[in-house]
Amino acid sequence: MPTSLSEIAALIFTANLLRYLIVVLPFFLIFYVIKRNKWSFRKIQEKFPRRKDMQREALYSLTTILIFTLIGLLVFATPMREYTLRYDAIADHGWAYWGLSIILMIFLHDTYFYWAHRAMHHPRLFKYFHLVHHKSTNPSPWAAYAFHPLEGVVEASIIFPIVFLIPFHPSAIAVFLLFMMIYNVYGHLGYELYPKGFNKHPIGKWLNTSINHNQHHKFFTGNYGLYFLFWDRWMGTIREDYDQGFLAVDQKRAQTS
Repeated sequence: MPTSLSEIAALIFTANLLRYLIVVLPFFLIFYVIKRNKWSFRKIQEKFPRRKDMQREALYSLTTILIFTLIGLLVFATPMREYTLRYDAIADHGWAYWGLSIILMIFLHDTYFYWAHRAMHHPRLFKYFHLVHHKSTNPSPWAAYAFHPLEGVVEASIIFPIVFLIPFHPSAIAVFLLFMMIYNVYGHLGYELYPKGFNKHPIGKWLNTSINHNQHHKFFTGNYGLYFLFWDRWMGTIREDYDQGFLAVDQKRAQTS
């Protein structure tokens, strides 16, 4: 087990980098290389991002990984860790709670993200925090972590309410972070993976989609959620053209199905 601060930092950095790459690379290779021509009709925006845009996304994502590493060190490698609700034996709370804790993390993160995201869209904050991310008006999977360092701190700081409010096993944090990465990459994929009419389904209407988040990148307003659409629907911030946008993609998919 790593004991020195440098060893712990290397471990956290490697875990963050690998999580980013093992999720981004398969999605990128499948949708932007291997099936680029065959599946291009399924793309939400017809054009593909420029290479220099994807290079910018990857570079800022590396910066974000460094910020995640520093905040991880603060939480898990300083005296602060003694005040977290970590437990090391799953038997202490059982497997049922282990699963429930991950669900709690996801819902807490979704609420945190919605309100932080809306705040960063305030005119006085936008150019300092969120403009870098919105340079990707036609995002690729590499955009999942493409944040200005100030926004990177905001995004990484979800760890604080999680570790101080939810009793957690380290493996539950790991599963939550993997889920976060997968859904984040899906949201920036530029393709819709959910089936036809999912936006109208009794369950689907409450779940965020790649179309929903792609509209946010294209138009800059509305659709602020991460995993769910609860807050967008409750607060009236879901875009009026969301259903129309989903229908347009459904029609494109149906043409060659």
